[in-house]
Amino acid sequence: MTLDIEIFQTVVKMPESLKQEILHYAKYLLEKHAKTESSQEQLEQPHGYGSWAGQIVMSDDFEAPLEDLKEYM
Repeated sequence: MTLDIEIFQTVVKMPESLKQEILHYAKYLLEKHAKTESSQEQLEQPHGYGSWAGQIVMSDDFEAPLEDLKEYM
């Protein structure tokens, strides 16, 4: 017995309320799967030099001593 047939035979036996829940869950899984594939494709794209330009901002006092660590200096 294939998985498709087994799923079908199981769903046919269920009351309508459970069938509705399964339908919602199946649509959710398809949407999640599509987003995962889309994200994977974006990760596989090469990023060149400077692709993060303007994305990371450091404060002007980045190298200044931290107030919390003054007692250790």
